[in-house]
Amino acid sequence: MPERPRPPLRTATVDRTERIGRDLVRVVLTGEALADLPELAFTDHYVKLLFGEVTRTYTIRSFDRVTQEMAIDFVVHGDAGLAGPWAARAQPGEEISFRGPGGAWAPDPSADVHLLAGDESAVPAIAAAMEQLPVGARAEVVIEVADAGGELDLPGCPGARITWVRRDETGLGYGHALAAAVRDLEWPRGRVAAFAHGNADMVKDLRRYLFVERGLPRDQVSISGYWRTGQDEGAWQAGKRDFVAAMDAEEAALAKG
Repeated sequence: MPERPRPPLRTATVDRTERIGRDLVRVVLTGEALADLPELAFTDHYVKLLFGEVTRTYTIRSFDRVTQEMAIDFVVHGDAGLAGPWAARAQPGEEISFRGPGGAWAPDPSADVHLLAGDESAVPAIAAAMEQLPVGARAEVVIEVADAGGELDLPGCPGARITWVRRDETGLGYGHALAAAVRDLEWPRGRVAAFAHGNADMVKDLRRYLFVERGLPRDQVSISGYWRTGQDEGAWQAGKRDFVAAMDAEEAALAKG
């Protein structure tokens, strides 16, 4: 099978930044390079930002073709990491290069209930999805943050019930409290479509729950690890295929009983 052509390298300019929560900074990029971006039909569209020789993947929170503005939200925890500190200090006029966008998921309008679950890294995709939910849609939104100070305003959606999971209050590691909270939900009636992204440990637990225990068809679920505790993006991406293959094998064995 021939390899997919590599997306072209584009360079955008920081227009402005905004602190939208204690742990999130929004960087608005602009420039002529955004004019020919393909139509963004999905709510999980992402770009790969280049920081020198290092790549980091981030969800596009919004894109306005008229103004040629692309917003990306960054999780910031002080000086930890690479992209977060850059976003916290970014100044208008700075340039950054990226490849993309990629993406493949948007809310299924035929679903009776939408399950949207993730940690801080998934908030941009979840918020974008909430903005595109059909009128009258029902949604269970479960988001893990460090503590109450990490909670933030989400798009209005009358049919959405939002559950905040405060990780530090549970004593559990990244992803474990979120997975437990999803399992504790009263399972909704009707056809459920799910989006669950964030820490890989959460993904492993919820894949088993959704696919094996609840029997959801795989085409009704978008679930993937954005990151894994103790690994940078390079290490995680290098081992992700084997991680997923192991989960596939385990779930197949469980399904056979």
